[in-house]
Amino acid sequence: MIQAVGLTSNPRKALPPAVDDVSFEARAGRVTVLLGAPGAGKTTVLRLMLELQQGRGLTYFRGRPLHRIAHPSREVGVLLGDVPGHPSRTVRGHLRMLCAATGVPVRRADEVLEVVGLVSLRDERLGTLSRGMDRRLGLACALLADPHTLVLDAPADGLSSRENRWLHGMLRAHADQGGTVLTTTTDPKEAARTADQVVTLKEGRLVADQDAADFARTRLRPRVAVRSPHAARLAALLTKEARTAHCSVEVVQEDGNRLSVYGSTCAHVGEAAFRHGILIHQLADETGDMGSNPVVMAAVGVVGAEAHVEASAAADCTEADTYTDTDDSFDNLAEAEAEAEAEAEAETEVGSEAEVERPDTTPPPAPAQSPPLPSPRAADALSALPPPISVRSAPSPLRPLRYELRRAAGISTGFLTGAAVLVVSALTAVLLARVGHTPQARLLAAWPAQLPLPPAALGAGLLGALAFGDEFRHPALAADRGTVPRRLGMLTAKLVVAAFTALLLAFLTMGCNAEVLYLLYGREFAKVPGDWLALTASWFGLVVGCAWAGVLAAGVFRSTTAGLAAVLAVPVAVVPLVQAAAGNTSVRTAAGLSVRLREVLLVQWPFGGERYLSAAVRLVAQPVGWALALSLTTLLCAYLFTTLRSRVR
Repeated sequence: MIQAVGLTSNPRKALPPAVDDVSFEARAGRVTVLLGAPGAGKTTVLRLMLELQQGRGLTYFRGRPLHRIAHPSREVGVLLGDVPGHPSRTVRGHLRMLCAATGVPVRRADEVLEVVGLVSLRDERLGTLSRGMDRRLGLACALLADPHTLVLDAPADGLSSRENRWLHGMLRAHADQGGTVLTTTTDPKEAARTADQVVTLKEGRLVADQDAADFARTRLRPRVAVRSPHAARLAALLTKEARTAHCSVEVVQEDGNRLSVYGSTCAHVGEAAFRHGILIHQLADETGDMGSNPVVMAAVGVVGAEAHVEASAAADCTEADTYTDTDDSFDNLAEAEAEAEAEAEAETEVGSEAEVERPDTTPPPAPAQSPPLPSPRAADALSALPPPISVRSAPSPLRPLRYELRRAAGISTGFLTGAAVLVVSALTAVLLARVGHTPQARLLAAWPAQLPLPPAALGAGLLGALAFGDEFRHPALAADRGTVPRRLGMLTAKLVVAAFTALLLAFLTMGCNAEVLYLLYGREFAKVPGDWLALTASWFGLVVGCAWAGVLAAGVFRSTTAGLAAVLAVPVAVVPLVQAAAGNTSVRTAAGLSVRLREVLLVQWPFGGERYLSAAVRLVAQPVGWALALSLTTLLCAYLFTTLRSRVR
C-alpha cells in the first residue's frame, strides 16, 4: 500500500505552494484515483511521492520510503508525462535498454509490447509516436519489472473509448492480483466508474477521500435530459409545479433547446409535458457532475443560455421539503411563467377544437452519446497482464555496463560522430601533408599546431559528454532511484564504455589517416616513427582523457555543452597554467622516479617494467598530461561531492 503523509511542495514566489499538507492512503488490491481539475496539484503530489521534487512530507511504499528500497523500479512502476526517451531510439530498443537497467530478461520487452499492443510498432522511433501510442509505451515501461505498485499520471490521456476500457480492465486485473494502483484524472465520471477510492484535490489541498460508492452518491447525481422546441415554457412549468409541491427540483436550460432537470424522473417530466401539450424530442436519464463545492438548493428555475449545471444536490420530493420565498430570482421566474402563458395562448387561439400535438409518454431510448455507466469490475478482453517474472535481487556489476552499451548503441549519434571525425581527420591530414613542415606524429594524428586538440580528441570528448548529457535531457531512469546516473556503478560503466569508444576512435583515426596519406602521397608520409610506442601511448592517453573529462563534466553540470566545454578548457585554460607553473624555478621535476621506487620497495621490475613506468611518468609530466590529470582529478572530486550531497538530501 501507499501511505502519503503531509505532502507539501516548496513555496513559490508570492504564491502559495502548489500542494499543501496532502495525506491519504492507497491500499493494496484497490484502484485509487487522484481527482482534480487541471492545476489542482495531482502531478505535483506524484512527483513529491516519488522524490522527484523537493518538498516536505513522507511517502511509504509498503512501509518503506522510496530511497530505502534497493530496486525501486521493481517495487513501483511509474508513468509521468511523455515517455522520457531519446526521440531517435526505437520502441523495442528503449524497452531493451530499460531491461538491462532493471535487471530483467530481455524477452520481457517483447512480452509487454504484446500486452500493450505495440508489436507492430516496435521498430518505430519514439519521436514519431502519437499521444495514444506514447501512453501505451509508458504503460509498458511501468509494467516492465513486474512492480507491485503502479503510479500513473493521466494514463488514459489520448486513448479511445475502447482503449480506455482495455486500460481500466488491466489496472483492475493488477489490483485484483494484490497490487496497488494510483492514477490521476480530471473526469469525475471516469473516477466513479473505474476506481475503488477517489481522493479529490482542489488548489493543492485535499477536499475529500471517499470510497467510489460514497463519491458517486455525493458528487454525482442523476438528471433527466430533455430536448424540446418549447424548452423555456417547459422549464417554467416544471419549476412552478415543483414550487407548488414544495419539491427540491432544479431545472437548468442549457444551450439550444436542451434542459437538465435535477431531482425529478423521466415519468414526472413526461407527464407534465403531456398535460400541457408540449412536444418532446428527447427524454433520458443521465448522470451529472455537481462540481467541487455542491450547494443544496430548493426548486429554482434557471432560464438563460448556457447556464452552468454546477449547483445543487438532488433530493426526493417529500412533504417535509420546504421552500422559502425569499429569493429575488422569483422575479425572473414570474417573467418566464408569463412568457410561457403567452406562448400557450398563441398556440390555442384557434379554439378548443384545435388539435394539439401530444407526444408519446413512453420515454425514448437513451442516445448513443450518453451510454449507461458500466460496472467498475467490467474488464475488456484485452486486459491481460504480462506474465510474472522472477528478478534476481543480488546486484550485478555487469548490469550498468549492459545498460550503457544498449544506451550508446541504440541511437545513431555515436556512429555519425565517429564517421564525421574520421572524415575531418583524413581531410586535415591531407591538407597538412600538402602544406608540409608538419612532424610525422602530428600528421598521422591530424593535429595542426594551431588547433588546441585534434578532431579525434574532440570527438571522444563529445561522445563522453553525450553519455551523461542524454541522461539528463531524456531521463529514462529518473523515477528509478536505484539506478540514477549519479551512482558510482553507473559512472564506472560510462567511463569504461567511453574509454573503449575513445580507443577505437583513436585507432581508426590513425589507421585511416595513414591509409589516405599512403594512397595520395606514397610511403614517405605514412611511415611509422621510431618512437612509435611512446607516441601511441601519448595519443591514446590524450583521447581517453578527453572522453573521461567529457563524461565527468557532463555528470557534474548535467549538460552536454558543459562537458564539451570542459574538454576544450584543458588545452585552452589549464595547459597554460601548468606551463606557467612548470616554468617556475622553484618547481622540481620527478626525474628518476621509477628507480627510486625500486630502491624503496626492494623489488625488481619484471619484464622491463622500469621502461614502461618511465614512459608513463614522462607522459604525465608533459603539460597536456598534467592538465588532463589535474582536470580529471578535479572533476572526479566534484562528482563524488555532488553524489554524496544528493544521498544526504
